[in-house]
Amino acid sequence: MSGDRTASVDVFRTFMDPMVRALKGNPGCNDDDAHDSAIDAVYAYLQRPQRYDPDKSNLGTYLSRIALRKAQDRFRASTSRTRRNRDFGGAVALWAGAPNKEMETRVEVHLILETINQAGFSERDRACLRLMFAGERSTDRLAEVLGLMHLPQLELRREVKRTQDRLMKALKRLFEEEHDDES
Repeated sequence: MSGDRTASVDVFRTFMDPMVRALKGNPGCNDDDAHDSAIDAVYAYLQRPQRYDPDKSNLGTYLSRIALRKAQDRFRASTSRTRRNRDFGGAVALWAGAPNKEMETRVEVHLILETINQAGFSERDRACLRLMFAGERSTDRLAEVLGLMHLPQLELRREVKRTQDRLMKALKRLFEEEHDDES
């Protein structure tokens, strides 16, 4: 490699095929991985030829060891990627609901909202119910839609809690009556 411009071509021509053939014999190493690993080995050598010590081994052995490590790295990465995809795919399958179940849920939510709208709740009560159904737990946010922000904090909390309890009892009665009507 000492200044010879054709040395890189000579290294490539001399060592590529034997390295690829040797790598193909390893379990889990396909043709593409063998070829890519051999190219990576040659490229690594050409980038830093000073790392090669001719007193320790011949150039073919040196390049083959690099290629083997590259192939092993590719195999580990591929195995990890496959496992990750399989595990993630399983988790997504658990999270994802059946499409017909989603449709049923939407229809049920629509019917519940229709029933609430027809039940005579005030606009403030409906706004509070919407927040509660959305999972809102902030007393201040609920007090805001109920128009209670003018109250002292302790009284505000009591009034929000009282309103929540009242609305939940009203919903329970509403849907118990509706269930009884359907029976």
